[in-house]
Amino acid sequence: MDYSIANILIALIALLHVYILVLEMFLWEKPAGLRAFRNTPEKAAMTRVLAANQGLYNGFLAAGLIWGLWLGEAGKAIELFFLICVAVAGIFGAATAAKKILYIQTVPAVIAIICLWLKL
Repeated sequence: MDYSIANILIALIALLHVYILVLEMFLWEKPAGLRAFRNTPEKAAMTRVLAANQGLYNGFLAAGLIWGLWLGEAGKAIELFFLICVAVAGIFGAATAAKKILYIQTVPAVIAIICLWLKL
């Protein structure tokens, strides 16, 4: 495994999206999920199916990043594609849900894209 800065960032971003998957698919109505998304139990109950769907998409992002890492040098285009997907999803989430998503999702993805491009 190549322990470049880009690969470390990509692995951390993948782990973040696995964590978001767990929160949205399995912990949405539990105290951790309620805290993370500042939900009430009533709102969480009404939106749990939508949250699970979002969680699944976050899982796809993580899977794509992990796939790219697994492929090594041959996976760089895949990593780039999924990092762009993460960045765009973060921009959309910041515009429609919460501004903090820009910093949690988009900024790390853009930094990883730059590191990947610079071969850091």
